[in-house]
Amino acid sequence: MSVYLQRFAHAFAELDASRLAELDELYSADIQFQDPLHRIEGLPALRAYFAQLYANASNLRYDFHAFDEVGPGEGYLRWTLHFSHPRLAQGAPIALQGCSYLRWNDRIYLHQDFFDAGALLYEHLPLFGSVIRWLKRRLA
Repeated sequence: MSVYLQRFAHAFAELDASRLAELDELYSADIQFQDPLHRIEGLPALRAYFAQLYANASNLRYDFHAFDEVGPGEGYLRWTLHFSHPRLAQGAPIALQGCSYLRWNDRIYLHQDFFDAGALLYEHLPLFGSVIRWLKRRLA
């Protein structure tokens, strides 16, 4: 197990809207962050992204399940994000599983998240969601 990844995951899980300044301790100034819906470069843009995330979602919580360091300064975290959003699933709780690929020196300079965008967003939209869920069942 990676001590660095465990410390990062613990600090990341403690973040909330009032603690976004702590991103400076976790990420380098030239951070490159990417997920299936966003591409962000630089710490100020990352702070703005997280500020918006915490402003729009409630009951936001990360559970980290695995820490895998694959080489010096490189590793993966497996996680589940729990949250509620007033425009998704009629505000009901949502759980999303994903994985983060991280690269670091002293701080994280590359953070790439992998998750099913449909499970995050599309499946929880009123009309579109039922079509996506039907297609997934059909293809399974």
